[in-house]
Amino acid sequence: MSLILDGTTGVPVTTVTGTLPVANGGTGGSTSTGTGAVVLATSPTISAPTITDSLTIPSGTTAQRPASPATGSSRYNTTIGNVEYWSGSFWYGLTGSIQTTTQKALFGYGYTPSYVSLTNLVSNTGVVATDTTGVGTSRNLLAAAGYGGDKAIFGYGYTGSNVSLTNLVSNTGVVATDTTGVGTARNGLAAAGYGGDKAIFGYGYTGSNVSLTNLVSNTGVVASDTTGVGTARSGLAAAGYGGDKAIFGYGYISSASSLTNLVSNTGVVASDTTGVGTARNYPTATGYGTDKAIFGYGYTSSNSSLTNLVSNTGVVASDTTGVGTARNALAAAGYGGDKAIFGYGQTASNSSLTNLVSNTGVVATDTTGVGTARQYLAAAGYSTT
Repeated sequence: MSLILDGTTGVPVTTVTGTLPVANGGTGGSTSTGTGAVVLATSPTISAPTITDSLTIPSGTTAQRPASPATGSSRYNTTIGNVEYWSGSFWYGLTGSIQTTTQKALFGYGYTPSYVSLTNLVSNTGVVATDTTGVGTSRNLLAAAGYGGDKAIFGYGYTGSNVSLTNLVSNTGVVATDTTGVGTARNGLAAAGYGGDKAIFGYGYTGSNVSLTNLVSNTGVVASDTTGVGTARSGLAAAGYGGDKAIFGYGYISSASSLTNLVSNTGVVASDTTGVGTARNYPTATGYGTDKAIFGYGYTSSNSSLTNLVSNTGVVASDTTGVGTARNALAAAGYGGDKAIFGYGQTASNSSLTNLVSNTGVVATDTTGVGTARQYLAAAGYSTT
């Protein structure tokens, strides 16, 4: 390894001692030997040969991030195409957003002609695997989200009655057995990550629509009910945006709605924002592009394939003409660090179709389904490798 200071000369880091010359009148710095590190003097100046030159910083994939980075460490992430720095807790992009870079995803649970607990893993290239035998109580109308940076959680749902059970998912995609439920049992709710490593379940149906929320810690512990904010509804969707915030949107009140509620990076839900886009229920939503989100599909008076992009400040865009088979009661999750996948759902019957989403929010045409066709399932991202 060499330290190049003047654009031409490589100084071997592991052998040089004393003071290093710096081009164009800069001051030198002392070095350490045998460790591959260069320790600059107090307030050093490093100048490039010309003002049009650049400084090349370390680069690598998400999987190659250093295990124990020093606070302030910077690198170029080739997986997501962004410069990032370590805050001491999270990797942040230069825009100030947390780099949410889960690489894989899984679809889980749902309804065929009966409740199931099957799961289907999704690779970091968006390939859906065949069914994995279900773990935990079979149910539908549940929700899922990532937590802890690389894990996921399924929660709540309907078995024949409402439940508040949860199932944690490891960073290798293994679903754990049931955890006794916390909070009000309900179905038709939504969930999303927030704060970089936590999650929130919100809204749903008990015997009437509710706007309760339940926060999830970065160790997967679900908190008791938080008094609801915003219009009570069910059949809505949620996703993370802006790197550390979330948004709930759409759903059913007494009719289909396009209301949204933003969630801060501390898990505080804001009051209603007037809806944008076609009102519908049972759409799905996911993050994409490291800091944006997308709502897609759902039911108006018929199935839809419309999508609505969400900016990294939480602004929902007007309708984008749908791509893929119109359906509702599907699920979605991020994969590959900055892309997403819509999958399964109800057309005139249960479906296992999927639609990939690029890192610019463009939805692809249908991919022939893999796994058992079903509806009212949930999905989340997991794993950073």
